[in-house]
Amino acid sequence: MEDVEDEPIDVLMESDTENITEFVNVVEDETSGGMGYKCLRWVCYLSMKKICITSTKKYAYAVGFPVKKRNSKKGEDGVLRYLTLTCSREGRLNGNTSSSLKPQPTVKMGCKARIAASLDILGNWRINAVHLEYNHETSPSKFRLYRCNRTLTAHVKKKLEVNDLARIPLHKSYNFAVVEAGGYENMTCIEKDCWNYVERVRQLRLGEGDAVAIQSYFSRMQAQYNRCRLVYKEFDDVVTFDTTYLTNKYDLPFAPFVGVNHHGQSTLLGCGLLSNEDTETFVWLFRTWLQCMYGEAPQAIITDQDRAMQNAIEIVFPKTKHRWCLWHILKKLLEKFGYHVDKGLIFGAIHELVYDSQLEQEFEEGWMAMINTYSLQQNNWLSGLYENRGRWVPCFLKITFWVGMSTTQRSESMNAFLDGYVHSKTLLKQFVEQYESALRNKVEKELQADFKSFSQMIPCATQFEMEEQFRSVYTISKFREVKEDFTGKIYYNVISTSEGSSKTTYNVRETIMYGGRCKRKNCVVSFVRNNCEVVCSCHLFEFRGILCRHTIVVLDLNNVTCIPDRYILRRWRRDVRRAHTRVPVNYAGLETTPA
Repeated sequence: MEDVEDEPIDVLMESDTENITEFVNVVEDETSGGMGYKCLRWVCYLSMKKICITSTKKYAYAVGFPVKKRNSKKGEDGVLRYLTLTCSREGRLNGNTSSSLKPQPTVKMGCKARIAASLDILGNWRINAVHLEYNHETSPSKFRLYRCNRTLTAHVKKKLEVNDLARIPLHKSYNFAVVEAGGYENMTCIEKDCWNYVERVRQLRLGEGDAVAIQSYFSRMQAQYNRCRLVYKEFDDVVTFDTTYLTNKYDLPFAPFVGVNHHGQSTLLGCGLLSNEDTETFVWLFRTWLQCMYGEAPQAIITDQDRAMQNAIEIVFPKTKHRWCLWHILKKLLEKFGYHVDKGLIFGAIHELVYDSQLEQEFEEGWMAMINTYSLQQNNWLSGLYENRGRWVPCFLKITFWVGMSTTQRSESMNAFLDGYVHSKTLLKQFVEQYESALRNKVEKELQADFKSFSQMIPCATQFEMEEQFRSVYTISKFREVKEDFTGKIYYNVISTSEGSSKTTYNVRETIMYGGRCKRKNCVVSFVRNNCEVVCSCHLFEFRGILCRHTIVVLDLNNVTCIPDRYILRRWRRDVRRAHTRVPVNYAGLETTPA
């Protein structure tokens, strides 16, 4: 007899449909206690029907779990004699530790749900075993993303090959397939599958109404598009705003409002096309965007040093914390001091002050010492930076939540993302059409990340119960950051302790290795045992929303095994049902230009 392990179900559908049709015609005789209908839940929607294995996948699609053929046997005559179907999340779940520094996520959850049947000598199918309980959640909306349900049709494959020969970018080919299918929800594959297929094919291969249309489009989008509003309602804590990206041949700056979602991905919260970059224009844009967002100003915003932009923020968002992009400031050092005989020393001194100063006084004293050392008292640019040090120096801003950001890189990455859709010769009407395509792609990327965090888990790096606590609730991308803190904990040591009346203070030393050199820096951590409150002088938790290694060392030292809820942020959790994920993505495109 032939024994085939994990053969794709589709192969069975093509070759053994007639045999499997009889697979379900055995319910009442083979089960007891009213279990007949439940048994058929795995195979079909309605009991007592003779349906082939296709119904298994149809039902799995409706309920939201993946199915695979675990094993099967055929007789010498080629007739299928035995078949076992299982949930694809069947299999041993990896332990909490792994020898790999970057272990791959796994869908295996040890699920026992299965159904097994065999063909008897009379040619009748009999159910041998049924286990109906799942040990994981199910989700019909995510079912199409499971690997076992993804496939490239012959039509899509042909289109990909022809377009690749014509040097059409793959993302455009995929977007065409999405449009042709009537939306992402009707696709039987994801963009990664297309990439993989094209790569395999390559290996085998040898060798005017713009203004009216846009005004109509934006008016309609302001009124109808609720998803961005709901995303903003969930992630309104930090927004980056940047206007350095010129989108089209009219040189109109594209100004995106960008946030960060629960996976750490950039998410678009709105945008504008500006003909001017003065205070009046920015005030108009901010007020219009604020009106779209139900009048709720962001808690914090990151921009460059543009004075007009700063004035507008003070007018429209007076209570919003505003910081300047650190990268934009530091990149100007070469421009401002390229002529100076001590430019290298000045660069090094400024970088050290910016990144190593833990206290405001420490920065201020170091800055004055640098100014005096290199006789920079008359440098107006440095004087302006010092006067506004509360807008860009990390030690002045670290107690505010910035989602771990100190630059407008999110806006720039959004610009880079749009590079695949627009170019310098793009017309305005074409721009908004491509903008929709890019936005839809962003939504799909978030859905795929949701799916991974829903269906997969990565092993912990240690045996600490605290790490397991984060793994159970955080999205995969955020847990990876937590995991790095637990693995990096070995470079941190408590070197002194001071007992107070209500709290204990710990001096934690960090050893930093780089370029064969060793550098040490200290942080002070206070711990209140009664309520398990922990605060570190680095304030990394306040800045990025994930506990720092200094605090993990102290918590471990105090035998803390369960992290208080206040240190597990809702915005990073994978088990939160967020309103924007339940909004159908519906884009009607540009309206026809009125006659």
